[in-house]
Amino acid sequence: MEEVAAGPLSGEEVYDQYCSVCHTSGVGGAPLFADAAAWAPRIAKGMDALYDSGINGVAGTGMIARGGCADCSDDEIKWAVDYMVDSSR
Repeated sequence: MEEVAAGPLSGEEVYDQYCSVCHTSGVGGAPLFADAAAWAPRIAKGMDALYDSGINGVAGTGMIARGGCADCSDDEIKWAVDYMVDSSR
């Protein structure tokens, strides 16, 4: 019997498996999950800037490309960013 591919991860799944490592404890200055005050200046830069940070990382910070999920697609990273932003508004 062949295994069926599970399909893409949801934003919450990407967050839980990868992003939460830093965003639940603030490692490397990561804004905490659902911390509206910490996220507000980032959200103000626009979603394209946040997507770019998630996909490419942020030089000079602990934010690494794709949050360490080398196998995640750009869409999966964007969904994780959406999940974090929606939880921080």
